Amino acid sequence: LTVVNYSHFVCLFCQITRVYVFDYGMYSADFTGPMMVITQKITSLAFEIHDGMCRKEEQLTPNQKVLAIRRMPSLLEYFSYNCNFMGILAGPTSSYNDYIAFIEGTPCRRSKDHQTNGKTNGRHKQTDPSPNVSTVVRKLATCFFSLMVFLSVCKVFPVERNIDDDFIATTPFYAQVVYLYLSMLTTRPKYYFVWTLADAINNAAGFGFNGYNSDGSPRWDLISNLRIMDIEFATSFKMFLDNWNIQTAHWLKRVCYERCPYNPTAATFILSAMWHGAYPGYYLTFLTGIVVTLAARAMRHNVRPYFLGSPSHKLLYDGITWAGTQIAICYTVVPFVLLSVGPSMKFYRSWYFSVHIGCVLLAVALPVKPRHLRLKEAPVLSHQDSTSTDGHCNQKTKAT
Repeated sequence: LTVVNYSHFVCLFCQITRVYVFDYGMYSADFTGPMMVITQKITSLAFEIHDGMCRKEEQLTPNQKVLAIRRMPSLLEYFSYNCNFMGILAGPTSSYNDYIAFIEGTPCRRSKDHQTNGKTNGRHKQTDPSPNVSTVVRKLATCFFSLMVFLSVCKVFPVERNIDDDFIATTPFYAQVVYLYLSMLTTRPKYYFVWTLADAINNAAGFGFNGYNSDGSPRWDLISNLRIMDIEFATSFKMFLDNWNIQTAHWLKRVCYERCPYNPTAATFILSAMWHGAYPGYYLTFLTGIVVTLAARAMRHNVRPYFLGSPSHKLLYDGITWAGTQIAICYTVVPFVLLSVGPSMKFYRSWYFSVHIGCVLLAVALPVKPRHLRLKEAPVLSHQDSTSTDGHCNQKTKAT
């Protein structure tokens, strides 16, 4: 765990050096990208070794048991995992066990609840298929399209116009909302380009196989970092985050959210801000993300059940939550793009901090049970359901 603290310190030092020693706001000396990826790998590896060699089996969650490392890696394995050429620049991060299984050619897949030809993709050996050319070509085509969209459209809708005095004074609020959505929408393709290209590179090398679909086709999304359609049509803040920078989200969950005893949501967002860098806009974004997440969780737990009675009501709910999610996401990430405190606060003032205030009111007015209480209740409910519906099962099945 000392390695975890040291790696975080080194990454934070490099981020501060980039911002305040080199040119603020420029990327001429941006060596922090590889450092961020290596920080993920080092901390993940440290916790996985800790789980496998220092903790008791009953103390681990099912996911931690799968990822736990039972043998100390050699120096060659350690540097190979951290510095392999496929992911040294842009990642994506993978678990140590998945990487070593790929290198040794004897992968053990985690269960994905997909069955094909009577086989389940559990922890059993199976031969990886050759990289599907169509999969790599499709991802490269996505890269090309994303790059073209970014280069051609991004300058048409500059984010900085959201804080232009004339724009704020002369544009109706509904038009400001539409422009905010378009300006943030056109900034996303550059991330689509980088992450999809990194995914395609790993797939071309044979890394990323994730079992088979129900129709028998191979899946190459083990280390994919995003699902574009799920991002653009997300109907909740959580759904957006679950499909955006997926491997980083997994890393944050494994090293922080699952291990933090108090306020894991807030701790995870703060850690994410520190990992991203030293720009104040990052902290404004992730602090805003905390209240938006709490409000979205409260809305989902308290309001969504009332719209599940009929398909038309569910469709109406999805439409409203899609619009709300997209506006909330755009509002939240504006400081992430503007970077500085002054422009970010100017934008929030132009919106009268409306989303902040609304989210705080929703989080307070709509109670949600703490996570540890929901986890305690889940086994009880499952047991009650099983005992009420298993009248025709024998004793052996009940025990199982």
